[in-house]
This record gives sequence, C-alpha cells and structure tokens, in this order.
Amino acid sequence: MNSSSEENQYRCGYIAIVGRPNVGKSTLMNALIGAKVSITSRKAQTTRHRITGIQTKDNTQYVYVDTPGFQTRHSNPLNRTLNRTVTNTLMASDVILFIIEAGTFGAADQQVIDLLPKNVPCILVINKSDRVKDKAILMPFAQKVMALFPFAAVVPVSATLKFQLENLEKETRKHLPLNDPIFGDDDITDRSEKFLATEIVREKLFRFVGDELPYTSTVLIEKFEQEGNLRRVFVAILVDRDGHKSMVIGNKGARLKDISTQSRQDMEKLFGGPVYLEIWVKVKSGWADNEAGLRAYGYE
Repeated sequence: MNSSSEENQYRCGYIAIVGRPNVGKSTLMNALIGAKVSITSRKAQTTRHRITGIQTKDNTQYVYVDTPGFQTRHSNPLNRTLNRTVTNTLMASDVILFIIEAGTFGAADQQVIDLLPKNVPCILVINKSDRVKDKAILMPFAQKVMALFPFAAVVPVSATLKFQLENLEKETRKHLPLNDPIFGDDDITDRSEKFLATEIVREKLFRFVGDELPYTSTVLIEKFEQEGNLRRVFVAILVDRDGHKSMVIGNKGARLKDISTQSRQDMEKLFGGPVYLEIWVKVKSGWADNEAGLRAYGYE
C-alpha cells in the first residue's frame, strides 16, 4: 500500500496527554476537541481521572486521554493512584503527547520522560509558547529537551490561543493506526453527563476556594434528572470540617452562589439546554443544617 492511499484511509487511535502538573494538559485537550470536557485550574492535581475527549475530523478520529499530572511525591496514596493511571495510559496509547512549558524544564518533567515507553511514538509539545518574549530561545530549548528522548516530532503551541493546534493534529495523525472510528461522529467524550457535571462543580470549587481547601473535599451528584431539554442537578460538596464549609459558602453565601452560577452556565453550554442546579455544602460527619441557608440555586 503506497503512502497516498494510506493518506486517504481512515485513522483512529488513542492519544495520551501527559506531563507534570499545571503545564496545560486539560486546556490543550479542550482546545483540540473544541469543548470543555476536562476541568482546568491553577491548582495542581485538579484532574484525578482519565478523561477522554473525542475529535472526529474528515477521515480521522482522535481519541485524546487527559491524565493527572505525574506526582513526584509517591507517599500519598492518592498520588500513587494518580501515577498508576498515568503509566497505564501510556502503555495503552497509540501516540503520546508529552507537554512541557516553554522555557521551563525541571526534575518533575524529567521524571515523566523516564516513564515514556520507547515503542510508542511520542511528540514533544511545548505549550505556552506565546508567553516567551524572545522567540529565539525556543529552538535551543527544544533541542535540549529533544536530546533527552527519541521524540517523533516537536511542536510549539499555545493551548489558550489555539496556536499551532492544526500542525499538532497533522503530526499526531501520521502516527495513528489505520482503524475505523471507535465512537460516533458527534461524540466528544465517553463520560456521562452526570460525571461531567461533577467535574464542572469541582473545577469551580477549586477556582473560587483555591489553596484554602484540602484535596479531601469531595463533590457528589445526589440526583441527576432530565425532563425534555431541562436537566435538574442536585449536588453535595462534602468537606472535612465546619471551617472548610465556611470557606466554600463565603460571606453571606456569596462564594457558593458564584460557584453555583458559573457551574450552571458551563453545564448549559456543554449540555446544550437549560439546567436547574442546587448545591449544598455538607460536613462529611453529618448533613448541613437546613436552616443555615446553604442552598445555592443556579437561577436568581
């Protein structure tokens, strides 16, 4: 089979997106598929699950797998679980996108490189390249990192500005196997709407509360109902103690209202219809007091 006939054949495969925390893995995947299916946050370790994003374009289906950032401290049970997720994803992928931040390469990046399998094509993706004022330093920086591993290609991008993403897609496609599509043309993720709703609330929780709130805080969907185009979502944010509950609620419930409003707006955009949202904050050892006025409605 010649190269021209292969170019016209359908390609489909799994693409792992890996890198240390906070290099823009989730932002990149969302930009590639054109929808927000993986949460983003300045707080490290936001992504806890393997999130699959699907992009179907012409005769190619890209199945991206966003992974948690590789954790350098293994003593924490959660970190060990996250790292197992990363390594398992690498071994099961057809292509790997190794993401680093332009102009920055440290021990944490090297630890991820040490995990990369030699038998899977790996593309070096230099994200946030728009932030480098002196573009002349990008080439020597890329060459320095390229010397550390037999990368199949290197592509500088900006996930936020969607710069060079088409070039990244072209390089990725070269290494995808000749396969029929795995998912439908309109699918953007293999995750349920209930799961996506949980992730959206968790993103807003991290965004508004930031480093004040421990990772042990949990978001649970207590009820998810759909009536026609309307979705009714009832969410519980579980925290460890009353002090954490106060952080989430904010002054006169303002922070919780912001979390709820922005969560509802993201859900409506992703689900393509109206959403009625209720969020409660509860201490894990017991339910929140109904009289405390902790309910936050998605509508005003």
